[in-house]
Amino acid sequence: MGVRHAFADSDALNLLSPFDSVSSNVAHTPASLLLIDDDRQLCSLMRDFLMQQGFAVAIAYDGLTGLAMASGGSHDLVLLDVVLPGLGGFSVLDELRRVSDIPVLMLTARGEPSDRVFGLSAGADDYLAKPFDPAELVARVHAILRRSPEMARSRKMPVLDIAGVCLDTAARLVSVAGSPVDLTSAEYGILEILMRAAGRPVSRDEISVRLNQREAAAPDRAVDVHVSRIRHKLGSKGALIQTVRGAGYLFARDAPEFAS
Repeated sequence: MGVRHAFADSDALNLLSPFDSVSSNVAHTPASLLLIDDDRQLCSLMRDFLMQQGFAVAIAYDGLTGLAMASGGSHDLVLLDVVLPGLGGFSVLDELRRVSDIPVLMLTARGEPSDRVFGLSAGADDYLAKPFDPAELVARVHAILRRSPEMARSRKMPVLDIAGVCLDTAARLVSVAGSPVDLTSAEYGILEILMRAAGRPVSRDEISVRLNQREAAAPDRAVDVHVSRIRHKLGSKGALIQTVRGAGYLFARDAPEFAS
């Protein structure tokens, strides 16, 4: 399939007037879209078009990187292709649904009803087959975002305050009982990952993928070293970061109780 032919009417890429009223709705606080597709030329076209419509757009060209970016809580909606190198689109969706309820719109040349049913039943919010009209793409994106405004706002979570540990994601600051905690960039990233997943174990591989966009090497204990330092810097609140044997690390929602 030709790059521009992924759009049913490629000339519409240059027409802004049909969407002027739509764009004005998101001009002040643009929704953040994550496009996961290995077709770099198509991604470039879609990014330019969607940005003209008032969206912020990030791109991942493979499933593993896309999963890490989608799990980070920085986007409002994912545009996910089915056929991807490494980790396929359906696998990305399955893994993503374990950690996030971010809306997902599947984009694929595989338009068979069975594929659509599978994608929707696996947790996709909508399914759009290539080639598609750019006007329909924008309309579907807006429809999904309108259905989940509360979910979009909750995913942003600018301040995480759990059991006395406060993490300000906008300022990238951490404090305990009002006292600032000095963390390195890597330590801050790991703490944010754990706090966003509070109550759920996060594996070392997942932390490494989301932090570095690569899998951790088997003998690599860098994550363990960083976690040890975070615990020390958090003082008594360091006990909130618990080691779960065989599963990774868990940030407890409540301070652990110790027998007297």
